[in-house]
Amino acid sequence: MSLPTTTRQWILTNKPTDLPVLSGPSPTFTLQTHSLPSLKPNQVLLKSLYISNDPAQRGWIGANVDPERLYAPPVPVGVPMYARCIGEVLKSTADDFKEGETVLANLGWTEYGILDASGLQKTQDIEGVGITQYLGALGMTGLTALYGVTDIARASKDDTVVVSGAAGATGSMVVQIAKNVIGCKRVIGIAGGPEKCKWVESIGADVCVDYKKPNFKDDLIKATDGYVEVYYDNVGGEILDLMLTRMKRHGRIAACGAIAEYNKSDGSGIKNWFEVVSNRLEIRGFIVFDFAPKIKEATEQLVKATKEGKLKIDSSNETVVETDFEGVPETWMKLFEGGNRGKLVTKLK
Repeated sequence: MSLPTTTRQWILTNKPTDLPVLSGPSPTFTLQTHSLPSLKPNQVLLKSLYISNDPAQRGWIGANVDPERLYAPPVPVGVPMYARCIGEVLKSTADDFKEGETVLANLGWTEYGILDASGLQKTQDIEGVGITQYLGALGMTGLTALYGVTDIARASKDDTVVVSGAAGATGSMVVQIAKNVIGCKRVIGIAGGPEKCKWVESIGADVCVDYKKPNFKDDLIKATDGYVEVYYDNVGGEILDLMLTRMKRHGRIAACGAIAEYNKSDGSGIKNWFEVVSNRLEIRGFIVFDFAPKIKEATEQLVKATKEGKLKIDSSNETVVETDFEGVPETWMKLFEGGNRGKLVTKLK
């Protein structure tokens, strides 16, 4: 097979203030073709097989983002959209990587790419676990869940834990870790729709509350009767505001994400902030990169829990969408439409 000399890429063209625009005169991304450079020593040529889709990517491209306030450099206009990928090695000048091997790489929205070998991580074969789980449950998603619920929220077996976005990639792992690894007294999920709520309960939640129901507020108040010690927040917005009123005194909130606010230029605002003062609540934001010194140890912990059957890691906790390269942005947008259960992964055709 002849090796590629060019690659198609989705380039960030216009930074959005609200929902990204995929068509029209000022699209957020444009599809372009670029030449590939020659391989240098200790580099590999990769073919992208799977692309990770993450809500955090929206924060990297916002028009109103102050780079000094962001935890990682934002995506500049004129470069491919950043993304974690699983790629196949097509050619290598590095001793540690051979043709045909699969690796984790920060390849972005590109069909082919040349990267330094130092930034690559080989995947391991785990019986019964699909390779795409390295983009989710056994990757940064699972590590985010573990770090947030253990180190940030410090959940214990005596705690009741509420998890928003519980049917999402991170939330579904938090539910399982809290209930099946830590052994928390009670785990309450929040998700959208009866099907997702039923699934959240099947992986460990004692109950899941449907935020799409008109009586959601009353249902959540009932589910959190007696108040709760821990809230793992993936959504922000109105659900966070409501949860401030459901926390026990000295309760702990792990602030992981705010997907309810990502595509709004004007946030909804918090009305119940005095609850933080009057009940001495602890709210702590975090980024998984803070966990870097423990990543190897934590990954081994996740793998061990999976082998012991404490974590359900299979096709049910990911949504893999087979996509032509032209459709990469459309698949990513499913994140903001509630179109996924668990991790959303793009499988390139």
